[in-house]
Amino acid sequence: MADDSKMTGTWSIKGLGATGPDPSTGEKMMLFGQFVGDWDIVQAWYRQPDGTLVKMRGEVHFGWILGGTAIQDVWMGCQEGSQKVTLYGTTVRFYDSKIDAWRSTWISPFKGLVKTFIARKVGDEIVLEGRTVEGHPEKWIFSEITRDSFRWRSEETRDGGKTWLLTEEMHIRRAGEGRAKDR
Repeated sequence: MADDSKMTGTWSIKGLGATGPDPSTGEKMMLFGQFVGDWDIVQAWYRQPDGTLVKMRGEVHFGWILGGTAIQDVWMGCQEGSQKVTLYGTTVRFYDSKIDAWRSTWISPFKGLVKTFIARKVGDEIVLEGRTVEGHPEKWIFSEITRDSFRWRSEETRDGGKTWLLTEEMHIRRAGEGRAKDR
């Protein structure tokens, strides 16, 4: 992805980053901890108001934060054929032992959105449940998870869960040197 002219250097906040999970948090941290690293994205948005399909390319970076008690990711992307970044977003996720699930908050300044989800492992998938801007039930699902790739999709229902519509989908692959050899 092309460099954005607004990005003039690296800035870090003292105390934000961590080198790994807090040892007292146990194996629960690895539900999202398995994604720590850098990833490339091929993305599609379905059901645009004019019926078109919007495609993007981008990247996402996951890292440990807050003494290893949480994970933050940063998403950025460009519409296909463009070099201008048109999507920035970040998610902060942490395991909440009181509900035996993850709390997740997505922030998208470009779209003026803040969304909250509760995430749990369901079979071989990670399912985040929340609501659309209009208040309809929504799921963000991580599936087909391997060491080097996963699929992310967004589904929503407007009929109480009888049918779920795919609204967005990403195929995500670990970037460059982070990929497993000979797989």
